[in-house]
Amino acid sequence: MSSNTKIYFENLNAIRFIAAILVILHHIEQQKFFFGIPNLWHNGVVRIIGNLGVVLFFVLSGFLITYLLFVEQKVTNTIGIKKFYIRRALRIWPLYFLIIILSFFILPQFSFFTIPGFGKDMVSQNFFVKILLYVVFLPNMAVSVFGGVPYATQAWSIGAEEQFYLVWPLLNKYIKNKWAIMLGVIVFYVVVKLFIKLNRANPSFEILEKFWDSVPIDCMAIGGIFALVLFETSRLTIFLRNLFFSKVTQSVVIAAVILFISIGFSVPFFQYEFYSVLFGILIINFAANKNRIFSMENPVTNFLGKISYGLYMYHLIAITIAIRITQNFGYSSYSIYPVAVIIAILIASFSYYLFEVKFINRKKKYSPIISGDNARS
Repeated sequence: MSSNTKIYFENLNAIRFIAAILVILHHIEQQKFFFGIPNLWHNGVVRIIGNLGVVLFFVLSGFLITYLLFVEQKVTNTIGIKKFYIRRALRIWPLYFLIIILSFFILPQFSFFTIPGFGKDMVSQNFFVKILLYVVFLPNMAVSVFGGVPYATQAWSIGAEEQFYLVWPLLNKYIKNKWAIMLGVIVFYVVVKLFIKLNRANPSFEILEKFWDSVPIDCMAIGGIFALVLFETSRLTIFLRNLFFSKVTQSVVIAAVILFISIGFSVPFFQYEFYSVLFGILIINFAANKNRIFSMENPVTNFLGKISYGLYMYHLIAITIAIRITQNFGYSSYSIYPVAVIIAILIASFSYYLFEVKFINRKKKYSPIISGDNARS
């Protein structure tokens, strides 16, 4: 490998879009509930798909970031911590802070964007503490303590990713045994989670439980395990790779994921971990298995995946606009779906090409490995 090493995984953009759509569908029904429109908010499937969409994002992020760190360490004999942080900041911070500005200072001034039951007081109460938590990338703590801020609540997961990014390159740079990193993080997270659950009767643990549930670093570490399986060539990883890449495994896992989600299947205590493993198997197959059952790689999904960060961050705004439009014109509540998705795609597209891409292009200067769309031949 050289400094011009290119890493491009097929289908990851399609998976990003699927994750975003799951979250959007979840929030459409939630917003319909808030607006008093006939809805399916209490349906088990609707309630589960939003969280699973975020879990899919987490596993995908853990897989890709970890694999790129492995390659960087192999190519350069080290991991550039500072450059890693700069790359992540250039991709995440501009849109993140734009959403914070919109949610705290601009959108609350317009009654058009007021969600019933979530007026200006949701922003103004404990304003300085909340905005400080958002600014220092602790939005998940802000949500756990004070509840959500309209149009910024989804940023809790961005905070979780940033907290993961803060420690992940350090662990991978200074600890040689990669299995110890992955399994150690998972065990640590689950043990703390179990301790909190056992003490949940204590009122002081209620907020801690909410916060810890919003920092699922174990899901990202599970993604890292699949990166390790793909990257290493030990007997164990070759065995696991062959197992995961078999068409029987692919068929069973795809069928299981579709079935479990369609019936709103829930696993006590290990819900996210259970789905993370299934998602990890799907991701490694779609990304790297030349004998995958089918592929989702095409120009449409590549485009939609490219703007998926914007879809995720802007979609609550798009849903409110769609609700206002469809209800003012007397359209069916089901029309909210296509209108919201179209508006979200339009906003995310303009944001990507007129705003985000300026920062994304600057990442190249700090990237020893060419990845993503820049690596596609």
